[in-house]
Amino acid sequence: METHKKITVTGVLSEGIGLGIKNAVSMLGATVLWLLTIWIPYLNVGTTIAMNTIPIELSKGKVISPLFIFDGKYRKYMGEYFTLIGLMYLAIIPALFFMIIPGIIISIGWSLAIYILLDKGVAPGEAMIRSNKATYGYKWTIFGVSFLLGLAFYVLMMIIFNIASGGFAMLLLFIIAIVYTVAALGCTAVIYRNLTAEAQPEATETAAEV
Repeated sequence: METHKKITVTGVLSEGIGLGIKNAVSMLGATVLWLLTIWIPYLNVGTTIAMNTIPIELSKGKVISPLFIFDGKYRKYMGEYFTLIGLMYLAIIPALFFMIIPGIIISIGWSLAIYILLDKGVAPGEAMIRSNKATYGYKWTIFGVSFLLGLAFYVLMMIIFNIASGGFAMLLLFIIAIVYTVAALGCTAVIYRNLTAEAQPEATETAAEV
């Protein structure tokens, strides 16, 4: 029996790009606030963690507030956050050096771990396990979304360099980079929302029966 796919490349791109653009102003505002406060010790750790978890806020479907980066909950998970980053890179970096393709697969498998850690409040190791289970069967889809977004950015960049020059070209490139970033974050939010919703006990049990 064929199971229903929770994400597809076209589905993620169509919804994610719209979600990202809808929140573009808010994300730019959050970025400005982050840059203005990056010099403040302790606070900057929380805001930096918050900036790395924008897809959690986007996944709720509402227009986010730029002030969310000052939420104290991000500082509360400071130790777990850095532990998780350390654990992931201890495995991903050697794999990329010696086995590039396995390294990419591992990085995709753990790509939702940070969001699960902060959204679900689980331990770093558990977040990695949940992320790997949630992305199982969808790694090619996630890779396809990233590849197409990157390809579109590269093609537009080449077009800009061929039709414009100087400051105008840099301005266009800056705008395209912003559009690419908000679109990528929106797509990540859709992926996170759908795959973590699927990775509930009920869904896991149904998949096992199939």
